[in-house]
Amino acid sequence: MNPDIETWARQLGTKLQAHQLMATTAESCTGGGVAYAITDISGSSAWFDRSFITYTNAAKMQMLGVAESTLLLHGAVSREVVSAMALGALTHSVAQISVAISGIAGPQGGTVDKPVGTVWFAWARSADPSATLVTECFHLIGDRRQVREQAIEIALQGMCKLIQ
Repeated sequence: MNPDIETWARQLGTKLQAHQLMATTAESCTGGGVAYAITDISGSSAWFDRSFITYTNAAKMQMLGVAESTLLLHGAVSREVVSAMALGALTHSVAQISVAISGIAGPQGGTVDKPVGTVWFAWARSADPSATLVTECFHLIGDRRQVREQAIEIALQGMCKLIQ
């Protein structure tokens, strides 16, 4: 595993344990890479509940409750969809912190509006009295593997930041 990814996964585990929180992931273009990084850490079952790998629109609707109208109106790679994914992951788990990722890792699938390397993230926290939701779009550079690895690292960093 990429040493930076492992470092962020360990840091996330430390923060989650210190705050007695559980995490969940809702992943599309990373294909479970964030969950893999987390579960590669021994003892992660103390702070990681589950992962939703929702590669298709149907999976996003069925597993996370993303509205079909949201997908049709905005597309899977959008602020609106990752927001619904992050909140849906919290609803369908016992976690208090989630990350959702949807993007175009390439080499195919890019458009003028959403070129290869476009990745949307949403981080949600429901341990607060009102849910916190943070979204951000990145335009990552590299081949498919590089885009996915960068997305995994960004996802972990964002989860750590949300706990502070």
